[in-house]
Amino acid sequence: MASTADRVRSQTRLGVCYYPEHWPEARWAEDARLMRETGLTRVRIGEFAWSRIEPERGRFDWGWLDRAVAVLHGEGLGIIMGTPTATPPKWLVDRMPDMLALDREGRARGFGSRRHYCFSHQGYLAEALRITRAVAERYGQHPGVVCWQTDNEYGCHDTVQSFSPAARGAFRRWLAERYGTIAALNAAWGNVFWSMEYRGFDEIELPNLTVTEANPAHWLAFRRFSSDQVVRWNRAQAEVLRALSPGRDITHNAMGFYTGYDHHALAADLDVLGWDSYPLGFLEMFRFSEDEKRRYARTGHPDIAAFHHDLYRGCARGGRWSVLEQQPGPVNWARHNPAPLPGMVRLWTLEAAAHGAELVSYFRWRQFPQAQEQMHAGLLRPDAAPAPALAEAAQAARDLPAIAALGEAERHAALVFAYEAEWITQIQPQGEGCSALWAAFRSYEALRRLGLNVDILSPGHTRLSDYPLIVMPCLSIVGEDLAARLAAHPGQLVIGPRTGSRQADFAMPANLAPGPLAKMAGVTITRSETLRPGLEHPGEGWAIRRWLDHGEGPAEPELVADDGTVASWRHGRVRSCAAWMEGDYALEVLFRAARDAGLPVELLARGQRRRSFAGGRVDLDYTGAGVAITAA
Repeated sequence: MASTADRVRSQTRLGVCYYPEHWPEARWAEDARLMRETGLTRVRIGEFAWSRIEPERGRFDWGWLDRAVAVLHGEGLGIIMGTPTATPPKWLVDRMPDMLALDREGRARGFGSRRHYCFSHQGYLAEALRITRAVAERYGQHPGVVCWQTDNEYGCHDTVQSFSPAARGAFRRWLAERYGTIAALNAAWGNVFWSMEYRGFDEIELPNLTVTEANPAHWLAFRRFSSDQVVRWNRAQAEVLRALSPGRDITHNAMGFYTGYDHHALAADLDVLGWDSYPLGFLEMFRFSEDEKRRYARTGHPDIAAFHHDLYRGCARGGRWSVLEQQPGPVNWARHNPAPLPGMVRLWTLEAAAHGAELVSYFRWRQFPQAQEQMHAGLLRPDAAPAPALAEAAQAARDLPAIAALGEAERHAALVFAYEAEWITQIQPQGEGCSALWAAFRSYEALRRLGLNVDILSPGHTRLSDYPLIVMPCLSIVGEDLAARLAAHPGQLVIGPRTGSRQADFAMPANLAPGPLAKMAGVTITRSETLRPGLEHPGEGWAIRRWLDHGEGPAEPELVADDGTVASWRHGRVRSCAAWMEGDYALEVLFRAARDAGLPVELLARGQRRRSFAGGRVDLDYTGAGVAITAA
């Protein structure tokens, strides 16, 4: 397998998301011509068109799509064809009403929007494969179709977990296969507690609607099962597409700050892992401070896009990834929807290229004046006049060769993240805001402030030894294999709170945290507490906030708060953090570790970031929307 370390393999392509069924057919040729003149070479279509492709079961209308494909191909645009399974039509829902997912409260996720299906429903899976097969038989050998996209945004609108009868039956079968006997499950889950022991797998319900919290091992099993259902679903579509359209890439569009399924597992069945980048929308919708939201309202936080670029590159098979939806202007779905500063669409595009994107595809071509997304900007206004982002896309197309010429990215720091760790901190947070995902993000932010390149890798990555600095902000489960590889690693290692604190089925390790890393770390965590806002232990330019571990062992205190509270320990090349990895504290710990690793550390201004290559660097200014590409 190719290394997931970043490199610019070739010049990044630009594309756009297009819905020909939304516009008069007489307009298609003009749209395609303008796409090509802008510098776009890819167009993404079809993922929401089931009702137009098949107005009634078994009656297909291919004419309009045939003509659209011909027009786009005629302008030299490579087509990314979507399978339309995220939006099953009304006639199918009426025919199969139990295909609908049920939410955590047992209510049906009904028709009238999208993603209204349960991943565990075998009948709907059969229908989804039937329409996938029909589309692939029609276009699988078409010279204009260069790639397939499965479905659309698995999990969007909280749709991975379903609490339906279909999910319950599938979950019971999954448990029986995983544990073998009910006695083994009872022991693994600690079901002797609160008389939760089962006599058979058919007694196990889904973990919702309990009086108080369900067994955390039960929830973790359900999270793993739900993730596996997504992977199974995607694999079934991929197998159809590979059989009927050989030689074409298969992709899917993941989302920002979304951990409902394991993207490493999903990506194993894809050629290219895509994601949908909305820096302004994500800033408004996720857990950024009010100061950050004001400061970066029109630019996006400097690490939102880059974090996901590096995350999904690390998930992707062979490190191949793309941006399948790039925000071009105001969106319609955030709490507030400002317009980006002039130059930001270009900056986001070039930043993706600097992180190795094969494609940046803008969402969408033209703003649609009806339905749910009528306030979502495109490259064209609703009246077909150019929106501000069109010129920026054209400029980015002219800038891309300079980034491609920089060559391979330098390898500085590896940040280890596992989706299971986030599930564990969601199930049992212990304190508000104690999220493995956000510990990873804030650690990433600190490393980028220090001017470093970061690769975000899974615990199973086999080339961690390539990095002089390894950071594990919150890795709850540490396997013996990973522990052995880290023990043999000569570089610097930083361990955050809760690392090594759980075994496979949520039990604490017998030797306490950090479990298999205890000897390396030289510290055993004897007690953990969480701190409410304002309850802090300040140090010199930093403070212990949110979480505080107490430990014992031969490791030496390195950072100590003004009141004598230990904030971190050092044992040889291993640093163990007692406080949550964020803010000035994370910056201080990681600065020391990076310096000791011999990395080129430079504290950048708050809104500035850098990407370093063998042949130069790319500097990005999130305050003035500037991009500087410097060849060595």
